[in-house]
Amino acid sequence: QVQLVESGGGLVQAGGSLRLSCAASGRTFSTYVMGWFRQAPGKEREFVACISQSGSNTYYADSVKGRFTISRDNAKNMVYLQMNSLKPEDRAVYYCATSLKEYALLSVRTYDYTSWGQGTQVTVSS
Repeated sequence: QVQLVESGGGLVQAGGSLRLSCAASGRTFSTYVMGWFRQAPGKEREFVACISQSGSNTYYADSVKGRFTISRDNAKNMVYLQMNSLKPEDRAVYYCATSLKEYALLSVRTYDYTSWGQGTQVTVSS
């Protein structure tokens, strides 16, 4: 079992930056694909970014490509989401997630991720 705890959310002006962090428990963290998702009020949860076990491969939603960067530090059991050039439409609760399947492939599908954090709120003012 892996527990995920997000932090780093907050209020920022449009064009600003935030860095989200996700702390993971568990000795096999380095064998899991990690993902970030977000859910805006009244909308379904959507994929944002994911990263492979070693960190060498990443994938992004078109809406954040070029503005967000996902990274991980396996020695610290941490995953990060650097968010730059934030827009009001980026406002959402952001969740860290993992599939708990060792050596899985990258996935953008919500149902491939079975362990979720509690989320952290990101608000972008215009």
